[in-house]
Formats: sequence, C-alpha cells, structure tokens
Amino acid sequence: MTTPRPTDAARGASPRGAPAAAPHPTAPRTTRSMLRTLLPAVALLAAFLAPPAPAQAVREPNVPIAWNRFYDVEGITDLCRRLAEAYPDLCRLEFIGESTEGRPMPLLTIANADTGDEADKCAMWVDGNVHGNEVQGSEACVYLAWTLLERYGELPAITELVDTRVFYILPMVNPDGRQFWFDAPNTMHSSRSGKKPTDNDGDGLFDEDGPDDLDGDGELLSMRKRVAPGTGTHVLDPVDPRILVRVSDHERVARGADWVQLGQEGFDNDGDGRTNEDGPGGYDLNRNWGSGWRPEYIQYGAGAYPFSHPESEAIGRFIVAHPNIAAVQSFHNSGGMILRGPGAKAREDYYPRTDQQTYDAIADDGEKIIPHYRSLIIYRDLYDVHGGFVDWTAEGLGIVSFTNELWASSQAFGDTTDDGTDGMGRTESAHFFDDHVLFGETFVDWHEVEHPDYGTVEVGGFRKMTGRVPPPFMIEEMLHRNAAFCVFHAEQMPVLSAGPLEVEELPGGARVVTLEVRNERWIPTRTRVAADKGIGTADIVTIEGDDLVVVAGGPDADRFDPTGFRAVEHEPERLRLDRGIPGHGSERLRWIVRGRGEFTVTVDSRHAPTLVVNGTL
Repeated sequence: MTTPRPTDAARGASPRGAPAAAPHPTAPRTTRSMLRTLLPAVALLAAFLAPPAPAQAVREPNVPIAWNRFYDVEGITDLCRRLAEAYPDLCRLEFIGESTEGRPMPLLTIANADTGDEADKCAMWVDGNVHGNEVQGSEACVYLAWTLLERYGELPAITELVDTRVFYILPMVNPDGRQFWFDAPNTMHSSRSGKKPTDNDGDGLFDEDGPDDLDGDGELLSMRKRVAPGTGTHVLDPVDPRILVRVSDHERVARGADWVQLGQEGFDNDGDGRTNEDGPGGYDLNRNWGSGWRPEYIQYGAGAYPFSHPESEAIGRFIVAHPNIAAVQSFHNSGGMILRGPGAKAREDYYPRTDQQTYDAIADDGEKIIPHYRSLIIYRDLYDVHGGFVDWTAEGLGIVSFTNELWASSQAFGDTTDDGTDGMGRTESAHFFDDHVLFGETFVDWHEVEHPDYGTVEVGGFRKMTGRVPPPFMIEEMLHRNAAFCVFHAEQMPVLSAGPLEVEELPGGARVVTLEVRNERWIPTRTRVAADKGIGTADIVTIEGDDLVVVAGGPDADRFDPTGFRAVEHEPERLRLDRGIPGHGSERLRWIVRGRGEFTVTVDSRHAPTLVVNGTL
C-alpha cells in the first residue's frame, strides 16, 4: 500500500516562496497588513537573538612557526632544534656531516620508540634545498616534520604513520648555497651550486668573474642600453615600457630598434672578453650520485667522481646504512612537477612495468593532492640528468623515489592554456601579478647606472624572491600540499596482512598448510628493479613448531589444486621470496608438513613490518 505524501499544509510548512507563517485567511485585512509589516522585523530580531554559529576551531600549535617566510641556514637549524626539544619522545636531531664550508647538516628522525625499534620499521627519506637557490625545499621538509609531530595523537592517519614508520628528514642538502643566496646579491636562478671554488671557464683561476651588483641594492637585476635607432635588437613595448620586444633583423631599421639587452648585472672582471662566466662554485649536488654518473665533459657539475663532495658523501653513507628506507622524496623548484626517473633514456630498463605501475599510481593521486602539478619523467619530459639523486636511490638501491619541483607560477597567474603557459605570456602576467596582487613589491623599476664597459645603462627587473618561489601569502599552502603528498607516499610503503591459514588432510597423516600473504599498499616489499639487479635482500617466510616437520614447501600455490605449488629444492621451512609481495597483490605459499600442535609462520621483509601468523595442527 502506498502511503499518501502529506501536503505542505498538512506538514505545517508554507508553499515555496511564501512567508514562513502566513496570517489566517479570515483575519481582518488591516490585521493581515500589519502582520506582513511586522514579520520582517520579527525575523531580523530573531536572527540577532539566536545563539551564534560555532566559529571554526583555531588550533594553537605547540611549536609556533611562521610559514609565510623563508629562513636562512641558522633559522632552519633552529626550527629543527625547537621541534626536537618539544617532542623528545618522537623526534631526534643529529648532524650527519658538514658542507664544503663547514656548515653542519641537520637531520630529524621522527619515530615512536615505544612501538618498536627503528631498524625494524620501514622508513622514508625526505630532503630539500639540493640547489642553493631552491630554498623552499628546506621549509617543505621542516613543515612535514612539524605536521607529523604537531598532529600526532590528534589525527589517526598521522598517529599511525609515526607509530609504524620512520622518517629521516634532511632540510638542507646544500647549506652553503642557501646561505649565499640569502647573504649575497643574487637572482632567482643564481647560487645554485655549492661553494667549493671552481674554474668554470678553464683559465686556471677560480670564481674570478661572477656577477656584480652595480647599484649596490642587494639584487642582481638585468641590464639594458639605449642605442641609435635602427642599430638595436629591441623596442619598448608600446603598452608597458618596462618590457623590451625583440624585432627581427630585417625590421630593425623600419621599426627603429633602439635598445639592446645586456644580460645580468656585471662586467668583465678578468678582462677575457666575457662577463659573469666564472661565478662562485660551479658543481651540482644533483649530478654527483652513483647511478648513471658521467664525467664533467659530458655532465656539467658532476664533480671528480660520484660522492666526491662532502654533502653527497654524508647522505650516501647514511642511506646505505639504513636499508629499511623504502621511499624517497627530494624537493627542488620550480615548475610544479612530480618527477621520477630515469634521468636518461638509456636507463629505461631500470623501471620494469610493475615498478612503473607503482610510480603511476602514487603520482596520479599526487596530481590530485597538489593541483597545478604534473607527473613527468625526467629525461622524457624535462632534460637528461646523469648522476641524479633519485636515479641513484631508485636504480641503485631499488627505492621508490620522487622529486617534486615546488611551486607552479600558474597557481599565482590563474588558468593556463593547453600548452601549460599562462594565457598572457610569462612577462606580462608576472607584471600584472606584481602590480595588482603584490602592489609593485617585487619589481625594481629601470634606472640609470654607469657601467665600466658600456657607459650609461639601465638596470631593473624582478627581485630574486620571485619566479621560482611563491609570494609569502601562498607559501603555506604549497608546503601543506607537498607534505600531504609525502604522507600519501609514506602510507604506500608495504603493509602486510594474511588470510586465514588453510589446513587440509592428506592420505598417510600429512597435512597441507596454505597461507596467502597480501600487501595492502602500492609499494612492493621489493621493487622489481631490486629483484632483477640483486639489490638488497629477499623476503623470508619461515614456518616452525615444536612438533612440526616440513616435508616440502614453496610459493605460487594453486588456488584450485590443494597440492599444487612451486616446490623449492632446499630449506622448504624457510622460503625465499626474491620478488617480494607486489603492491596491492599477494603471494600464496604452501607447505606439506607432518606433526601436530601449534606452529608459527613469520614473514620478514626489509621494507615491511614483520608479519606473524599462528596456527594449530
């Protein structure tokens, strides 16, 4: 039987669009008119008298940190120290080495000692500021540590991670380059290198011809010079004279080209006819690692040999000494990218199909966690890199490794066109953003300066704190979303579970024991490249009991044939799983045993917590 739907009148509700409480239709017209007049006032009074809606809760952090700025080396080290002091049961600060100029390299270890030994838990390595000018990588590392510690005990997902995983977080791979970027005149692109003096131009001198701050304002800007009409290469943009527009060679005279670009501020310090060709340093801490390394004449900045710099040597020693590391995240800038190897096409075979599936699954969700970021492959979508850090950890150590290029300018400039550029063009949109959002703070207007070689020139342009880094009001969102990606990546480290033990009788008193071991996450207990190249150790599954004799055993148990499996020749009670347990996959194991009583199956993996399953015959 269908129950009649009550009418609006029967429910005591008013028809849509009518007042909430209409006067009785038989009331005098004057009364109805008066009520209609009073109802809005009564409703307004009720709104004022009603209890206020609860305000959004504001959480007071235990360690307050301003996330709308960047910190120099001392500032980052101090933040690490504050976190370690505030959370001594969960966080430890140590210094794993020193930079070329002797600056200590702080490392935060985050783990809960009460839930097990660090060495028995899978771990994640996170670092940043590999290049000195890519400063926000340090803040991204510290923000991740701050989030894990501050929200422990409050958010179940964070609490579980800290209880079951280990995080090794190194905020500054290149503290020398970072400090020079803060202290000295620089552009958004300079101070990339470490600070070991290097002969970049091959003249036998070291760091003798770097940029020069001609006007002494603490910024390295661009130079331009006005010349006779028709002899230049550019004209002023008719809409915005801050911008030079290049003209073709055959139009120079017709358009009266009267400006030339002179590049970055500086002059020919060493008299060799070149400008700014041998600045401070000249090596690259992302070209000095042990996989795919190439010498300097092939890969600029590679160093004398892999791990030849104190920074990379210290990191390499630490990671090799911690084989429980199952995930790696390295922060660079910029461009809004989630990058994986290979760095060169020749090493494509180091990423077998099953490993590619793992990378794709994590990166695909990463694109949702961090809007405006794209999942890319280094050599195919960017450029060739030989001796890169994530190449070494992925190919040399078999660890699932990503590099995030922090900050995408489209986050500031709005929507992008299909080719990934902002619709107005990079220069125009940068000026628009600076004019209307930052109120002109980041652009230095063109002004005249005397140059020792060129005479009167104009100097101007965007300050170093632009382009590759977000404006202050957008820093925290960038840090939070990238920390969220790290959390997601860490959550994908292997977690093992097991189905119920299956025990079946065989003629003659023997029994068949079958166990299905499942991996609940995307990262396998052993990547395929690790298995194929013999990197690390295989997973070991043991079955033992006081009155248990193992007659045969092996993996690949047939689900439909109780005696079908791939029997091993030796030690069936100790099975070796060379390929581990795949991500979101399983392995069925089977033994033929004799005996009775209790027994235990133990799954030991370098990259997953130990799994113990108890049974009885």
